[in-house]
Amino acid sequence: MQIYLDTANIDEIREAASWGILSGVTTNPSLMAKEKGADFKTTIQEIAELVDGPISAETVSLDAEGMLREGHEYVQWHPNVIIKVPSTPEGLKAVHQLAKDSIRTNVTLCFNANQALFAARAGAFIISPFIGRVDDMSVDGIDLIREIVAIYRNDPAIKTMVLAASIRHPRHIIDAATAGADIATCPFKVLQQSMKHPLTDIGIEKFLADWKSRQ
Repeated sequence: MQIYLDTANIDEIREAASWGILSGVTTNPSLMAKEKGADFKTTIQEIAELVDGPISAETVSLDAEGMLREGHEYVQWHPNVIIKVPSTPEGLKAVHQLAKDSIRTNVTLCFNANQALFAARAGAFIISPFIGRVDDMSVDGIDLIREIVAIYRNDPAIKTMVLAASIRHPRHIIDAATAGADIATCPFKVLQQSMKHPLTDIGIEKFLADWKSRQ
């Protein structure tokens, strides 16, 4: 399973990229809004200099015509840009046309398997089920990943990748991987938490203490 970073913060991306684990980055309007004064195009281009992989740039139009206009603009910024559109009928129209134009899409805000199936049929490159937000509705978000993976595997013609989004904690990463997700996109704090374990810290302290004792 590939690991993407879900952020528009350049410092976070630079640090995570230095770990050698990033295959891509996902952004959205909310993440961009957190970076006060940041220019969208410039941010995407800066990300592309740090990570050699898909970078999701989300449209803000609600109609297919607007999504297509924005999508054709965004892909001019860098070859790695993936156009992010919502799981709506207008989004499907945009995905279908963008696929004809050889432009890759990430269909976001997916909350059920029907949306995922339709997105794949329309030609989506990536589908993004939001497991954390599904959990918030007292439904198991990982079960949604399993459903989508099973549906896609039943049809060899479907090449759409399953991206587990709305990752809330380290266990979500492991559960998404075992459920068959192709990608997990994570906030930087979750990546940090994933590398922390008290036994690792205790082990380092003991090794250093033993090393000093031999002096």
